[in-house]
Amino acid sequence: MRRLLTATALVAVGLLGLVPASAGTRHPGVVSANPVDWTPHVRDGEVRAITVVGQTVVVGGDFTWVSQADGVEYDRWFLFAFDLPTGRIRAPFVPDLDGPVYALAPGPNGTVFAGGAFRTVNGVPQRGLTRLRLSDGAAVPGFRAPIDQGDVRALATSGPWLYAGGAFTRVGGVRRTGIARLSTGTGAVDPGFDAQLAAPELSRVRVEDLTVSPNGSRVVAIGALTSAAGRGRTQLVMLDTAASPARVADWYTDAYATRCRPEFETYLRGVDFSPDGSYFVVVTTGRMTGPGYLCDTAARFETAGTGRHWPTWVNHTGGDSLYSVAVTGSAVYVGGHQRWLDNPEGDESAGPGAVVRPGIGAIDPATGRALPWNPTRSRGVGARALLATPAGLFVGSDTERLAREYHGRLGLFPLS
Repeated sequence: MRRLLTATALVAVGLLGLVPASAGTRHPGVVSANPVDWTPHVRDGEVRAITVVGQTVVVGGDFTWVSQADGVEYDRWFLFAFDLPTGRIRAPFVPDLDGPVYALAPGPNGTVFAGGAFRTVNGVPQRGLTRLRLSDGAAVPGFRAPIDQGDVRALATSGPWLYAGGAFTRVGGVRRTGIARLSTGTGAVDPGFDAQLAAPELSRVRVEDLTVSPNGSRVVAIGALTSAAGRGRTQLVMLDTAASPARVADWYTDAYATRCRPEFETYLRGVDFSPDGSYFVVVTTGRMTGPGYLCDTAARFETAGTGRHWPTWVNHTGGDSLYSVAVTGSAVYVGGHQRWLDNPEGDESAGPGAVVRPGIGAIDPATGRALPWNPTRSRGVGARALLATPAGLFVGSDTERLAREYHGRLGLFPLS
């Protein structure tokens, strides 16, 4: 097991105060298949979100108990923070939330944004979205952006803006369905951004994930939606955020118009832009295989152009869900409870050409074929949190075996 980061990764960690972990993190190659051994262990529940602020890693989910690699234990409900590169849990950061955290994003001036299914923060009503100081876990005065119902499932920051996605219809009393853009300072809703998402055929609009292009000019949101600003957009919409006001881009795909199993109002689960913003990758669940279906797949789409788009490539698991994706330029990392990749003819089985990639894998961005990287992960429900940072690839899940070692629901694959 690896005790220290490589020299390259140590340099990258030193840069973390200047380069936020987000869409746009480029790696020179595929990360090591040997995770570091100093990351903390999450002892119960599930990790749902990871972000990095300066040299602090923040982890969210539905857990209640964590420990350092040296065995020192802490009660931590739904949220905790630790130092890079030591793995020491930050004892003063103990915010009191009454529900799970599903999304995190770095905030300005030593703060972090957290979204989820909570209703109070440190005993004060603040539903679904908050900004916290890393120094002590206190809510930042002046930031108020409570949602009206449901939850927040996706967060991303770009310049002065915080993008939030989930299952809500109002933020801070302003009508915004499923997605909103807010001031990172005050939480005020931006009047120049209203995607007007709708899904009258479904029970409600729900954004499962979103990603912002590195230059901030495009936002892609996925989830239970069928239109945006009156234009048909099935499960995926691209927004032109370079325009003022922001508008629905003249870019769309019918690739996800085909239904998977009826119980899935949306089967899209994760999306991430490439470091240069030229493409993005979507991962799905759906439990359906066969020609014409994009259930249980990873698919690359090009950003450029207008009108209808189709995937550049599709990689099939053969019937197993993918929940998370991180694109680094040298690889497309996918996490879920998959058994295989390169498996278009599989049906809960290994079809011709299938390669074994339990729980985590890497895909060649150019060819769409699985890369040799295969550390393995005990599958469980799946890996719901992948985050590419200058230090490597963070993985959060609901299981305890990563690269055949004990890593309680959290690990870091460093740069090779």
